[in-house]
Amino acid sequence: MKKTIPLLITFVVGLALILAIFIPPEPFHTMNREFSVYFDIIAVFAFILGGGNLIRVHGNKISRKKKDYKYSFVTLLGFFVTLFVGLLKIGGPPGIQGEVMASGSWFLFIFNAILTPLTATMFALLAFYVASASFRAFRAKTTEATILLLAGFIILLGRTFFGYYITSWLPDSLSFLEIPNLANWIMAWPNTAGQRAIVIGISLGVAATSLRIILGIERSYLGSGE
Repeated sequence: MKKTIPLLITFVVGLALILAIFIPPEPFHTMNREFSVYFDIIAVFAFILGGGNLIRVHGNKISRKKKDYKYSFVTLLGFFVTLFVGLLKIGGPPGIQGEVMASGSWFLFIFNAILTPLTATMFALLAFYVASASFRAFRAKTTEATILLLAGFIILLGRTFFGYYITSWLPDSLSFLEIPNLANWIMAWPNTAGQRAIVIGISLGVAATSLRIILGIERSYLGSGE
C-alpha cells in the first residue's frame, strides 16, 4: 500500500492534467486551474525545506569550524535579515497583503543596493573564467571546432566598438559583411535554431520521463530506487 497509493495518485493527477491541457471544455479547464493552486502550495513547502536545509548545512559548517566557515556567517546573516525584512514588510505597506517591492521598502533596498551589485560582480568575474575556458575549448582541431571558433570570434568582436570600426569602411551593398551584422545574424538564425533544437530535445525528454512516472515505470521518487 505504501507504493500503490502514491502510484495511483500520480497516475490520476498526471492523467487529469493531460486531459485539462488538451480538452478545454469544463470541468477540465477548472481542474487545470485548481491543480495549479496545489502546485503553489507544494512550492511553499519546498521553500521551507530549502531554507531549513540552508540553515542546517551552514550551521553544521559553523559549529564544526570547517574551512571558510566565516562565509557561512555572512550567508545566514543575509538569509535571516532578508527573511525578516520581507516578512514584516519593513519600510513598505505593512500586513500580509503588503507589497515587498513597494517603493521605500527595505527589501527593495536590499535587492537594488546589495543583491544586484553582487550579481553583476559575480557575472563579471565569471566572464574571465568563461573566456579562459573558451580559449581552451575553441581549438581548431576539427571542422566543427573551427566553425565554433570563427562564430565565437565574430560574436565577441561584434559586441565591441572595435568590431564596428574595422568593417565600417564597407559600402552599403556589402553591409551584411560588417562584423556587428554578422554577429546579429549568427545570434538570430544559427543560434536560435540550436536553442530550439535543444528545447525540443529537452521537451521530448520531459514528456518521456513524465509518461514513465504516470505509468508507474519510473519509481525513483518513491525512494525505493526501483
